[in-house]
Amino acid sequence: MGNIVRYITQDGSAFVIAANTTEMVREMEKIHQPSAVVTAALGRLITASSMMGVMLKGADDSVTLRLNGDGPAGSFIAVSDSCGNARGYVQNRIVEIPLNDKGKLDVKGAVGTSGYLYVMKDIGLKEPFIGTTEIVSGEIAEDITNYFAVSEQTPSVCALGVLVNPDLTVNCAGGFIIQLLPGCPEETISLIEKALSDIPSITQMLADGMNADEIAQRALQGIDIDKLDESEAVYKCNCSRERVEAALISTGIDSLKEMAESKEDTKVECHFCDKVHIFTSGDINNIIKRIQ
Repeated sequence: MGNIVRYITQDGSAFVIAANTTEMVREMEKIHQPSAVVTAALGRLITASSMMGVMLKGADDSVTLRLNGDGPAGSFIAVSDSCGNARGYVQNRIVEIPLNDKGKLDVKGAVGTSGYLYVMKDIGLKEPFIGTTEIVSGEIAEDITNYFAVSEQTPSVCALGVLVNPDLTVNCAGGFIIQLLPGCPEETISLIEKALSDIPSITQMLADGMNADEIAQRALQGIDIDKLDESEAVYKCNCSRERVEAALISTGIDSLKEMAESKEDTKVECHFCDKVHIFTSGDINNIIKRIQ
């Protein structure tokens, strides 16, 4: 399970969310079986969506991150509910490119350095809130930081990391987001900058055995903070036969009649969990009878 914690400074001027999403990203890797660099990229985006999910206020709220870059992996999508339970999908699962100049997985090479990040928040209104910003690096964390600054006018710092083993399994994954609240004093900003100036990478801290609490405390080192809450989050897909049936109905009665007349099973695969929902011609005919 992914452990997510939230802390706030005692003067209420800044807060941090930290997450260990190792099990969540491992489940994603088991389902999609992507190449190493795609695992790292999608794992980062899922981690970001999970932390942004717990920022939502309503129990039924959700956030969707769509990253459309010009890299060979194509589009990435990650969705989280308000508990941080997240799921993800990538257009091209297998991308084989050289390591970057630091000898690490070239995430921005897979994502691309040109394109857009779309953030859609469904918070119970008639229309979802949609924020759009340009991709600034393709490393994802910097793109999330830029989104908060440009679209929500909230000074933020986002750090994300996924360490992939040589056998393509996930060693560890996690991240943190720091946000400054209105009126944050210069002294606190200076202390945060100092704490972040020599902070190890997310994967290094996780590999060293640090938990989400310790990562949050390290991110705001030197500042008095109080813990707000913690939660457990998992990789969770909300697809169901009922949802798929509703999607089939939305295609229209003529389309349903064509499916029924073909005598072949209608198979609908969920992009997020790879589950295949099968509807026989008899099932389709029963749907038609119900809606006519």
